[in-house]
Amino acid sequence: MSRGSSSTSVDDKTLLLEYRCHPVRPEPPSPTCAPGKLSPTTAPSATPLSPLGSPTSADPRRIVLSTHSPAALKVGTQQLIPKSLAVSSKPKNSPSRPQSFGASREPLSPDPKRAAVPMLALDGEDEDDGGGALKRNLRNMSYRAAMKGLGADTEPAKAPPSLKPVSEDGSALPDRSPGRSKRTLGRKRVQKRGGSFKDQPQLYQEIRERGLNSVSHESDEDLLEEALPEEPSPLGAAIVVQSYRPAQVTWSQLPEVLESGILQRISPEERKRQEAMFEIITSEYSYMHSLSILVSHFMRSEELKETMTQTEHHHLFSNIGDILTVSKSFFEDLEKRHQEHLLIPDISDIVEEHASKHFNPYISYCSNEVYQQRTLDKLLTTNPLFKETLKQIERKPECGGLPMFSFLILPMQRVTRLPLLLDTVQQKTNEHTAAYGAATRAVKAISKLVKSCNEGARAMERTEQMYTLQKQLEFGKKKPFPLISVSRWLLKRGELLLLLSEEVGIFRRGAGRLCHLFLFNDVLIITKKKSEESYTVMNYATLDQVTVEKVESSEPPSPPPGKAGGHLLRVVLEKDSEGRREEVLLSAETLSDRARWIAALMHREKEQPDTTPKGDLSQVEITRAYLAKEADELSLQQADVVLVLGEEDGWCWGERLRDGERGWFPQACARPITSRVAAEGNVRRMERLRIETDV
Repeated sequence: MSRGSSSTSVDDKTLLLEYRCHPVRPEPPSPTCAPGKLSPTTAPSATPLSPLGSPTSADPRRIVLSTHSPAALKVGTQQLIPKSLAVSSKPKNSPSRPQSFGASREPLSPDPKRAAVPMLALDGEDEDDGGGALKRNLRNMSYRAAMKGLGADTEPAKAPPSLKPVSEDGSALPDRSPGRSKRTLGRKRVQKRGGSFKDQPQLYQEIRERGLNSVSHESDEDLLEEALPEEPSPLGAAIVVQSYRPAQVTWSQLPEVLESGILQRISPEERKRQEAMFEIITSEYSYMHSLSILVSHFMRSEELKETMTQTEHHHLFSNIGDILTVSKSFFEDLEKRHQEHLLIPDISDIVEEHASKHFNPYISYCSNEVYQQRTLDKLLTTNPLFKETLKQIERKPECGGLPMFSFLILPMQRVTRLPLLLDTVQQKTNEHTAAYGAATRAVKAISKLVKSCNEGARAMERTEQMYTLQKQLEFGKKKPFPLISVSRWLLKRGELLLLLSEEVGIFRRGAGRLCHLFLFNDVLIITKKKSEESYTVMNYATLDQVTVEKVESSEPPSPPPGKAGGHLLRVVLEKDSEGRREEVLLSAETLSDRARWIAALMHREKEQPDTTPKGDLSQVEITRAYLAKEADELSLQQADVVLVLGEEDGWCWGERLRDGERGWFPQACARPITSRVAAEGNVRRMERLRIETDV
């Protein structure tokens, strides 16, 4: 799209940007040119400027930048952003606080093309600016708001970010900070050993550890220079900012490491090992920072505490204070090791020590998960005062605009990521050294903790569930069936339309009634719902006496008013509660609902080992956390890898690779892994971890 094209119409609410990595001061007019005129060498596509340096009134106001970076050359230099992120305002006469955004300090260029380009200044942290400052702590929120698009119903940050055009007269040019190349990214604010990650800690929700990747990752500089594959944005798109992740300081970027010259004396593999260990340290600090926000702003909030009972408060926050304490102790030991040795010898012994002796509070916290989720759902749906108070706390800049739930699930996220991070350290360690054995023991110790957390959460949920259902089910004249058992748990429950008659494959429209099914791992119970807390048992049979098949019909029965339906399945009870054979025809609301019921009813068959090589199955990576809402769904953390075993109507049936758990999850929260090398690496890694940990 050319600047000089007269046929191109530009929305006055949208500004056309071409990014330039090296903004420069405008060059004075050539002596051979008359005042107010451009040099003869000026690009013909540039918009002529008036003597005052402002665009002519014939065209809409535009700001032009450009870039020669590989990423921009790949994505394209012409990009559109909403006016909420780029507004015109009077430039400040006083120099703004220096900020490093990749701009390099260089002498004034004689290139007249650059002189014709207005320069942009980013006001860093000026508290007096009424609405144009891009504040450091609000940067994430501004990008998050931008990603929602124009017109979204969002609550703006206290000071919305802005891009301000600076006049071309050169009288009010801001100071520029020394530039950073990719090799110097992140060094500017490092003041002491310990890393700049402590100067401006990131929330744990905002980072993504490189050690979670199964494929051997490159050094930090390789990663910085590698362009992320992105699809080109269509013309007219409201915004092209596709993802934003703050840069994470790596071990090889620390000033003390650079000044020592140690990078020239160690092997590339040892460098990667140092990076893997350093990432555990920095990510633990981010995790601890997020936990402190949860404790100080949410748990200890008197306003929030007044909106709920003491029991609800305990169920909501459990022993999160103890989790924060053990995290602080763990980080202090890691940091001490890092400060004592420029070249970190090992951290596996510290991880093993804490995982085996100090991380028990994680088991209690994860076991409380079922009560925590239920309490939060109840408060949000039935307590308006709690909801409003919580919303006010979440708006605080310290909370990053993130919901409280994203803080509550952090302990589960961290404890499940640690085995993968330790495995990366192990794979970067020479297997003929003592450090390799220490890393293996650390992986086993943390994996044993994860298993205890999973078992604690599962046992608590199943026991509580069985006691509740035993009270709700009324068997009446049917022979009572004892539900409570340590080996029984709920697979799925829900409503289906039970059809009353079938005549030679032609179903009578309107015939049927709603029934509520409870499917356990060993028995199916068909009930009629009396109330939210009471169900009358109509029939039941053990699963070894149950078969199911999908039924296709050209004239499905009409569902009850307000209900979708027409997706049929036939269930045969070979021997019901009275020893008789009974066949029932059920209708599900959606295709995915029918598929999920069939999968659940075939639970025993699905327990048989799958002979299909896992490397041949498609894989997806979870892009956002998903919390299971039904018994047959799979809770997933961001960056989890899942084998896809089946798909239906926007839902996937899959196996979580890190522990083998299976369940359904929405396709929208995952993206496919298309690299065959990455997929095979994921399978090899998980199989090795399951064998080596053996816990």
